[in-house]
Amino acid sequence: MTDTLRNSIVGLFINTISDGRFLPFPEQRLGWQLPANLQLARAASSPPDSKVHETSESVSFQPTLARNDLEETISNRTSANAFHSSINSYRKSLSSIEKAQVDLNMKPVHETVSETIVNWYDEHDQENPQNWSLGKRIFVLGLVSLLTFGVYIGSAIYTPSIPGIIEKFNVSRTIATLGLSLYIIGYGVGPLIFSPLSEIPSIGRTPVYMATLLIFVLLQLPIIYAPNIQTLLAMRFFTGFFGSPALATGGASIQDMFPIIKLPYALIVWSVTASCGPILGPIIGGFAAQNRNWTWPLWELFYIGVFAFIVLLFWLPETNAETILLKRAQRLRKLTGNPNLFSKSEIKQSKLKPSEVLFESLLRPFQLMIEPAVLYANVYLGLTYAIFYLWFEAFPLVYGDIYHFNLGLSGLPFTGLLVTCILASSVYVCWNYYHVEPIFRKTGYIVPESRLAVALVASGFVPASLLIFGKMVFPAGCALDCPNYRRSFVYPRLVLAIPERSRLPAFVIPNIRSIYTRWK
Repeated sequence: MTDTLRNSIVGLFINTISDGRFLPFPEQRLGWQLPANLQLARAASSPPDSKVHETSESVSFQPTLARNDLEETISNRTSANAFHSSINSYRKSLSSIEKAQVDLNMKPVHETVSETIVNWYDEHDQENPQNWSLGKRIFVLGLVSLLTFGVYIGSAIYTPSIPGIIEKFNVSRTIATLGLSLYIIGYGVGPLIFSPLSEIPSIGRTPVYMATLLIFVLLQLPIIYAPNIQTLLAMRFFTGFFGSPALATGGASIQDMFPIIKLPYALIVWSVTASCGPILGPIIGGFAAQNRNWTWPLWELFYIGVFAFIVLLFWLPETNAETILLKRAQRLRKLTGNPNLFSKSEIKQSKLKPSEVLFESLLRPFQLMIEPAVLYANVYLGLTYAIFYLWFEAFPLVYGDIYHFNLGLSGLPFTGLLVTCILASSVYVCWNYYHVEPIFRKTGYIVPESRLAVALVASGFVPASLLIFGKMVFPAGCALDCPNYRRSFVYPRLVLAIPERSRLPAFVIPNIRSIYTRWK
């Protein structure tokens, strides 16, 4: 676990201030041997104060270093041709998607007189996230899931506070519900900025996670002590905005670590953990608000965020391969005194104009968004996402106003969503293991759209759930008081309420409430 600590924010800080003496990287350890391809480049561009000795078997040098006691012993490694051969045999078992990843992550370093590309030392380089042990990858997966859970729970944990906010600030339920809607809008807008930033090699994923998480945690305090409803709603938007990297980039961090054939299993674990946030939020927050006051669910969110921040500060490593290689190139330039050692991303960005860097980092996602397949998937996910969040306002209305559950008990029906989430995930895991993997092993390639077959089957359950909920929402005794045609009107109206009211809880709930009050 030392290497995990070394690559965290705290570990990098300790390594930097100690000049590599504590928590050293491989190239900072005494006795480390420079790869042969870097030796050749070093010999070709060695500065005057370096002594270069060449023999038929090895190339050795004695560079001027920041630490005078460090002495490099150089020996040749496996030839480039042999390395290419091993890589080519490895590629044969991969899909075209993975081939691109291998091209990025596993090419040997190419030597030239003017510049040398610093890449992985060999195909088993332990700094490559794809080569991490299974235990380490599962551990980091757990950290990313913790981060996502800590942010995702912030949406629904707010709902038990709504009655107290209505009383405290003397506002309507629609206004109070905006705290939920604005939070969701915030972490819908945030990825447009933070996700591209995490793809810039000089920044990476971990700094974006930690900086935004710190702001997310601190912004809970202005919400708790808000003097008016305007401050509360504004801060709810910004907490969602700064919490968004966990939701948008978490999948990218997982993809950095797992091969494409095993990636769905890791994403399923991450998705289920993330879904536990809004599902458990009303339960955790409901009992707190019931026994204390409306601020306590928000205090719980603050404590969860503080816990996640402290854990991740010490243990969350960088997973972006380009960032890892860029930092390696910087260390090697300092260690060897050779200014011609660069990572591939440094060379690429040095040849781009600032406008091109801006386009690639910030504008490319918008270009991809209008692709038909991506656009259709986003529209469908937006609809199902809106329906999902509709329950967080509809359940308290139904189980609180109609069935007279208290704040704590009104959150328990959400456990049904957790059960179906686990069942659906189990079905997908089985389908991927018994159907997708055999095809991949046989052909070496999977059409990405073929994974949507399960979604086609599951899509029918979304409108069915609305119809069932609308039909069964009132007690059986309501039939004695309401004509059948009025009672049957509830579920089509519930369905139509979603597209009619922009699919946001703040606008859907007044529609549902108006139906209920006309039938009372």
